[in-house]
Amino acid sequence: MTDLVIRALDESDVHLFDTLPDPLRAAEAFAHATYRPHWKRVALRDGLVVARAAWWGGPDDTEPLTVEWFDFADGEEEAGAELLRTAPWRVGLDLVLPGDWRADPAVRAAAEARHAAARAAGHTPLVERFVYRWTPSCGLPERPGRLRFASEPEDAVFFDALRRIHSDTLDAHALKAIAEGGLDRAAQQEIDFFRWCPSPREWWQVARTADGALAGIHVPAHNPSGPCVGFIGVLPEHRGHGYAYDLLAECTHHLAEQGAEFIAAATDRTNHPMAAHFAKAGYPVVRERVNFQLD
Repeated sequence: MTDLVIRALDESDVHLFDTLPDPLRAAEAFAHATYRPHWKRVALRDGLVVARAAWWGGPDDTEPLTVEWFDFADGEEEAGAELLRTAPWRVGLDLVLPGDWRADPAVRAAAEARHAAARAAGHTPLVERFVYRWTPSCGLPERPGRLRFASEPEDAVFFDALRRIHSDTLDAHALKAIAEGGLDRAAQQEIDFFRWCPSPREWWQVARTADGALAGIHVPAHNPSGPCVGFIGVLPEHRGHGYAYDLLAECTHHLAEQGAEFIAAATDRTNHPMAAHFAKAGYPVVRERVNFQLD
């Protein structure tokens, strides 16, 4: 077998990225994403692309935040691993899969091969997530009317609420942040993400009960690819009432009122309560995503 040539693409040959088959329907998943040509890298054998990866970041980011598109030809698992190993950026990997990938033997085999290549390149699975996409055809979820929503200008209110929310959480990313730097780190990472999104700060909202007690927060947002549910969180002392659904319904209405033609969202597959709220609110699962972290 001839040696691999691994290199970045540029404007003149970025079309090479699209010469591989697409068994995981990645082109459909990333239809709204924008990738810089020089953040796309390929592995070539005898002049043909046998592996590809695209690194992604926001328009103002000087370095990519994650590998978001990773693929290779049949039998080229090691080429895919080498493509990741030799990259100049040491970031995690998001492997996006069709929502029905477990049911189709061919798609399942392709997904498992990419799992194996990622692990061979030093990436460890952190969490599997459901990916949702609401559109107006899904219908707007009913607002229960139990909570009072309002903008809150003080970041400290959100920071304190996030610390309390993450003190008892099922979210794998928050648990990782807590293990690395405590509740302050987990809360600050959320604030940093909200700030990173180009959507207005005044969209961040608190939710209070009829007697004025803070019950939770929600953050309707736009990421660089479009409208999304930025965050839904209920304070521990107010759980058990289904308030996460109320927050999600309000978040959906807010984005729809801003003209959203779709709303992206995600939650961990193991977060069964939140997955149930998404289902109740009419959010269909359109794909799944496995978040990998570097060893």
